[in-house]
Amino acid sequence: MNTEDITVSVVPAWDAEQIVALYRSAGGWWEEMSDAVTVIPALFDGSFAVAVAYTRDNRAVGMGRVLSDGVSDAYIQDVVVDPACRGGQGIGKRIIQLLVDTCRQAGITWIALIAEPGTHTFYAPPLGFTVMEDYLPMKYEGDDKQ
Repeated sequence: MNTEDITVSVVPAWDAEQIVALYRSAGGWWEEMSDAVTVIPALFDGSFAVAVAYTRDNRAVGMGRVLSDGVSDAYIQDVVVDPACRGGQGIGKRIIQLLVDTCRQAGITWIALIAEPGTHTFYAPPLGFTVMEDYLPMKYEGDDKQ
């Protein structure tokens, strides 16, 4: 696929079935969620920004989103590119760059993400992300895990 045929834009909504297919193409995301299509509108509404990479015929081939209050911190998550469109085409980088630019235009300069194991070099310069030494991501597992 020619990268000139791919547009990356911040969008208010997108076809829910296409977004779920992207998540599932990442391997394991939302595989067991039978009603995944119904939550996509809320996912868009609850995000500060969602960037979608799409072909000339409006087929989504990548996406990413930012969670933020729009004032201070921002967190990039759910960056995914269709496996058939990965590998040197720059779609993922364009998604990240657009999300960062969108945050910075809003005055948000503290932008973070959690990279999956083995992917941190993708986010390093020239995209501008560095490992936060002495910080550790944590996840709430519930009261019964104490």
